[in-house]
Amino acid sequence: MESIVLDTSVLVEYIILRSPYRSKVVKLFDKALKGDLRLYVSIVTLSELLYVASRIYQIAGVENPNMEALNFVEWVKSRARVVNIDEDIALRAGELKKQLRIALPDCYVIAVAKAMEATPLFKAVEEEMKPVANNLRKLGVKFLAEIEP
Repeated sequence: MESIVLDTSVLVEYIILRSPYRSKVVKLFDKALKGDLRLYVSIVTLSELLYVASRIYQIAGVENPNMEALNFVEWVKSRARVVNIDEDIALRAGELKKQLRIALPDCYVIAVAKAMEATPLFKAVEEEMKPVANNLRKLGVKFLAEIEP
């Protein structure tokens, strides 16, 4: 069975209704609910998601953005397995940070994917990823634009 580790950028696509990749993320969650796909998120991604979702809900004028963000985190947890960070994952993420020079939370997504024998999935190639895009692909990283709808 295919397994995917979701980055915060992918999860945020779900809550932005007009997002260009939202339908792909909905399909990922649908497949997971049917048992056709395993989804994982790291504990680091959850903390980042809480912050980013809260900011999005605040900007959107939601009455209680923090509560809405907490509800979304719980919703994600009900559909994706949360992976705690152990020493091996932490050290692997540190090595990736040295090698790739991308954001540490992104390194954790890749390190968790390696530990879970899964595909790390990001929304798109971010500006800081462009110089190392080929290296990321060699590590198995995929982007929403590259997966089937």
